Amino acid sequence: MPAKQIDILSTNIANLGTEMEKKCRLKAGESENAWQDAGKAPGLLIWRIEQFHVKPVPKDQYGRFYSGDSYIVLNTYKKKGSEKIMHDLHFWLGERTTTDEAGTAAYKTVELDDHLNCLPVQHREIQGFESPLFLSYFPSFVIQNGGADSGFKKVEPEKYRPRLLHIKGVKRNIVIKEVSLSYQSLNSGDVFIADLGLKIFQFNGKSSGPFEKSKAAEFVRSLDDERKGLPTVTVFEEESTSKTSEWWEAIGGYGQIDDSSKIMPAEQGGSDQSAGQMKIKLFRVSDATGELLFKHEVTQPPTKIVKSMLDTNDVFIVDCGIQVYVWMGHKSSKNEKSKGLSLAEEYLIKENRPRTTPIAKITEDGENEHFHQLLK
Repeated sequence: MPAKQIDILSTNIANLGTEMEKKCRLKAGESENAWQDAGKAPGLLIWRIEQFHVKPVPKDQYGRFYSGDSYIVLNTYKKKGSEKIMHDLHFWLGERTTTDEAGTAAYKTVELDDHLNCLPVQHREIQGFESPLFLSYFPSFVIQNGGADSGFKKVEPEKYRPRLLHIKGVKRNIVIKEVSLSYQSLNSGDVFIADLGLKIFQFNGKSSGPFEKSKAAEFVRSLDDERKGLPTVTVFEEESTSKTSEWWEAIGGYGQIDDSSKIMPAEQGGSDQSAGQMKIKLFRVSDATGELLFKHEVTQPPTKIVKSMLDTNDVFIVDCGIQVYVWMGHKSSKNEKSKGLSLAEEYLIKENRPRTTPIAKITEDGENEHFHQLLK
């Protein structure tokens, strides 16, 4: 019987966090081979969950994710102006991942956090709604169909599975996602790649942007390099592509193209909003009642939060529009600290915010650069 596919919005990990479980995680983390070199030096490390196990992703596959899988991504860096090691720790859930894989990714992320002495900023990422920070790690962020059974297998170009890729985004936040191989997937505002193995076609919608065209061309070059220059590459412009061209043959036949640029899920959260446009909200978490109590809201520009608003004795929810942070003071209670990311999920439900909003848990004095920008 196949593993049950997860409801991508039901990622609550509230059951993680008891003191006994933390000790068990710490012990397990000490014996997890995948963590041996994790966080020791600046750089990016990625693991995929396979049958409850953590498997390293080959570095030449970084930036390529499968919609049927769950991943753990650790970015280690040095704080500006010092030698202090910092970490951003993400677990990424594909829209077709299984309940077992998603649960293992969440559990193992907390385990790795313990292994690194609870120093990392923890992030939950959902396919199609990735945070700008997560996307910034990859020159090309590619989502392909399939999962552990089909991923990372070297396939000869002659036997390559035909696929259609949709290139969409702005500047660094460009996402390349596999879509149905049909004219119905097209629109005039974006760029598409038909990958047939030995033939690669790039289709530029008449209203597509320069960054999308550039990223598509860069990705096509990478495919060509991987296949030792064997493929032929052809670029089609929408307005000059005839109904009988190879492009239409490659995707199954001609059809009417949607004039509009379809909004990808990642854009619905407003990833291109500037700090001046965002309405930042700050909530205090009440340990006494278990309720999320409204404490302060900044409504007048410039929109900002200052460090003095955060109390080391408490936990706060910082909602900056495109992302929600849980800030945990050093002296906050064990009960508050134990909830971690689940507090942010409770907040999304309580405030009727999209449950796909990127969320992160951050500890006092462990703030990353994105959070410091909010404080500025």
